[in-house]
Parts: sequence; structure tokens; C-alpha cells
Amino acid sequence: MTKAIRVIDTGLRTGRENIAHDQAMIDAHVDGVIGDSFKFIHFKPCALVGRHQDLSAELKLDECARRGVQTVRRVTGGGAIYFDEGQLGWALICDRRTVGGDLAKITEKICTAAALGLSTLENLTGGGIDARFRPRNDIEVGGQKISGTGGFFDGNTLMFQGTVLIDLDPLSMMAVLNVPAHKLKKRELASATQRVTCLRTLLGRVPPKDEVCNALLIGFAEHLGFGFEFGKPDLQVEKLAQELHDEEIGTDDFVCEIDEVGRRRDVLTGTNGAGNLTAYVRLEGAQNDRIREVVFTGDVFITPPRTLMDLEAHLRGKKLTDVADEVQSFFEKANIGMVSLQPSEFVDAVLAAVL
Repeated sequence: MTKAIRVIDTGLRTGRENIAHDQAMIDAHVDGVIGDSFKFIHFKPCALVGRHQDLSAELKLDECARRGVQTVRRVTGGGAIYFDEGQLGWALICDRRTVGGDLAKITEKICTAAALGLSTLENLTGGGIDARFRPRNDIEVGGQKISGTGGFFDGNTLMFQGTVLIDLDPLSMMAVLNVPAHKLKKRELASATQRVTCLRTLLGRVPPKDEVCNALLIGFAEHLGFGFEFGKPDLQVEKLAQELHDEEIGTDDFVCEIDEVGRRRDVLTGTNGAGNLTAYVRLEGAQNDRIREVVFTGDVFITPPRTLMDLEAHLRGKKLTDVADEVQSFFEKANIGMVSLQPSEFVDAVLAAVL
């Protein structure tokens, strides 16, 4: 059965405006104001961090300011990325049952659909590319990343978004991003530019964005059975997006909400074994054997987004000897979808900080 999905294009906007519009569409879908929708997104130069990342640890803020690159915090998890007019963003906002499965399965389905679509693009001699889903949430060609994705649930509403690198500016990307060493070491790379590629390099040409948009829609139609109807952005959503931008998402307070967490002298720092999760811990008690405060940061792909904040609150006042049991109990009771980490890794990060 064909699943009806409305398609809109929100045009060129700043990063913070785009994220505010994402949140507005989520809220509107939850409230039943809009139905299942697929949107294309275009960015002015910006550097985006994931919902749970430390701003200063991920971005070179002085260089962002010098280059006029806006700093942005997403409402989804994942890692830091650089965006400009050379990239295309896309997002699916729908009932989670439209795709079906848990977050890991949905990620595989959606990334596979996008990869199939991108594989229909042709180079100058009529050949194509072989784009494929790479767990946990990337799309690659020949081992190089051409698209990253991320998403979460809000009740029965799924928000899943991705990027397509059409014409990459590696110098600007490397100038503003602090690429974690563990990501490069894992693939034995000297720099992030070896990890990514773009359609210009793969096709020997810069395909128009309309062509890339159509290719993606083909992939989603064939793999997920979507039937697309083209429309325009909703006025009600636009009004809500402006309010969200002005009151929260577009503010420096929101973007800097997690920044330089470890700057206090009494903050202890530890990471999990993979290096993609950091725990910042302050202790209390006569023997410093209880958690006064803990903040988790990293490239975390988890739903709902406030899960980490709930876990942080749950661990306050708990004895260090009980951390493993408390973390396990929290994840067993909570309705959580997590792709990138295991509960034990939160324990590992805390204990690495305090032992």
C-alpha cells in the first residue's frame, strides 16, 4: 500500500532558523496539525552540534566567528557537522508506524532508502555510484561518508533527518570543526577530509539540487512505498517556528547550554572505551563517595532526547558503588531507543572519571 507523504522545500535559511522549523514541524505533527511530511532544507554557512555535545569541545568558536559561520545546536543527537550551500538537508516527520520498527531498524530502513536514491545519480559517462548504509547511521560510497543521519521519537512522531554532501568545502569544514581523534583513529585516517566525499568528486560534476532531491524521493518511494504529494510550508508552522527561534532555539543560551562542562576545578572527567561518551562528575560526601552532579556529553544517538538529562538527575546523590546498578535500573524502566551506546558505557565513563 502506498503511504501518502507531503513534500515541501523550506528554502535557504540560517541554521538556527532551520532547526526551529524542524521543532515546529515535530510539534505540529504531534498535535495533528500536519500529516506525514518530507522536507528539503538549505543552509547558510553554519556549524551544528548534536543535542548532547559540548559546544567548545566540538567547534573552533573563534574561527566560526571570524568566518561568519553561525553556531547551532540541533534538537537531535549525533555529531558536529559543517553546513553551507554545498550541502542538502532533508527530514522526514511522520508517524513512527509509517516506517515501522525500533530506532535502529528505522535508521537502517531510512538510510537504505536514501542510499538507493543516491545510487540512481549518473556521472558524465552514464555510470553511477554505489551508495550504501553503514551502521550506525551513515551512508557511504567506497568507505567514505556522503551522508550522515539522526533522529528521535516524540510519542508516536518520528523525526529523522539527513544530509547529502553535494560540493564539499573541506578547508572550511576542518577550519571550524574539532574532529575527535577517536573517529580518525578508528579508520586510520590523518584527517576528516579522508573520511568524507561528495557528489562532485564521485560524479565528476555538481548535480543540481533538484536532481538530488528527485533521486532521494525515488529511493524512498521504491524502498518504503512512499507516494509523494508536493505542497508548501504551512503558515501555522512558520509562525510557531519563528516563536521557537526567538524564544529558545535561536538564542545563544540554547546553543551554549552545554559548553566547557569540565572547566571547574572539582570536575572529574572520564570517557567510555570507544571515546565517544564523556562523563563530567562532581562528588560529595565526607569520603567523596556520592555523585553530586554528572553531565554526559558526546555523539549520542538516543530517543527521547531528554533521556540523558533524566539519567543525570537519577544519578544525583547516588553512591559510586551503586552506579552500575542504578544505571541498569534506569534503562530497564525507561522507554528508550539507543543506537550508539550500551548502558554499561555510561557506567564506564563515570568510573573512569572517579577511579
